[in-house]
Amino acid sequence: MSTAAVTDKLPSSLRSARLPKWSPWAIAAGSVVVAVGIGLGAGLSSKIQWGLIAGLLFLLGTFVIATRVEGRRQAKDRIATSLVWTAFLLAVIPLVSLIWTTVKRGVKVLDPYFLTHSMGIVADTDPGGGIYHAIIGSLEQVGLATLIGAPIGVLTAVYLVEYGRGGLSRAVTFFVDVMTGIPSIVAGLFILSLMLMFNMEPFGFAGSLALAILMMPVVVRSTEEMLKLVPNELREASLALGVPKWRTILKVVLPTSIGGITTGIMLAIARIAGETAPILLLVWGNSFINNNPFSGAQQALPLYIYQQYANSSGSPAAYDRAWAASLTLIAFVMILNLVARGIARWKAPKTGR
Repeated sequence: MSTAAVTDKLPSSLRSARLPKWSPWAIAAGSVVVAVGIGLGAGLSSKIQWGLIAGLLFLLGTFVIATRVEGRRQAKDRIATSLVWTAFLLAVIPLVSLIWTTVKRGVKVLDPYFLTHSMGIVADTDPGGGIYHAIIGSLEQVGLATLIGAPIGVLTAVYLVEYGRGGLSRAVTFFVDVMTGIPSIVAGLFILSLMLMFNMEPFGFAGSLALAILMMPVVVRSTEEMLKLVPNELREASLALGVPKWRTILKVVLPTSIGGITTGIMLAIARIAGETAPILLLVWGNSFINNNPFSGAQQALPLYIYQQYANSSGSPAAYDRAWAASLTLIAFVMILNLVARGIARWKAPKTGR
């Protein structure tokens, strides 16, 4: 029998008083009305200030009313719940505002022509042009970075979990932690110093190397955690059957954790897809289509957005192109996150009923 059913059967004299379910909405509505009155009376023009006043009034009103009706203990519980919801709204409002602004401004020029043409001979201040060359550059640079960073990251995590013992393991863990926190510009400067040593010109693959450096620690950490979740009983059962350790890792450990590993790689790709600083240093940008990442400057979506804003000279056309490219980049990252969630759900261990 549920707790609610037991409570319903208790005599009315033994039941504690409870606020109705609609009371939070009523308190919130009253707080908004009072906050608007205070804002207008005090001459506050910012709606953010009105929202903060309404939030404080809601917490204060909830505590006072709940204390009088339900008691101090239940009032504290309601305040804690209200604080959680307030924190949630404070986190969601900027995100929704960002997406709404990007969509509102980005759809102005986002069409098939914009996605299938480059800037070419179009000046930054003139209307027209597109982001095809930037899409090609981003896909090639991020793809090459993934081909470099993902295998190295996964193998490093396998070493740390399955073989790592002693000083070498501690040193690798330390450097992975350090690499996790380095700014992206530092990775770009490292590759740039190598390019200057060999008198190399900017090219797309140099950006891929910098992005791979940023990607590897993320892959190592996520893969390491996924490998630790594999039950040791599976490893012991395989080893007890005479299977070598390397084959146990290949046939038992990795397949069991492949969903989480793939999700971590996808999230690492989403993380490096928006990096601008190393691309600006190493790739430089190009208004024309360059399908060869190993020769000549290339374009990328984050760098395209930056250059359109920096070189626009107040041109509305450049601003519209920057917002449309931003919307495309957000859509690309969102698709990667959805793919990661789909793979994680697809490869999740199935439990019998």
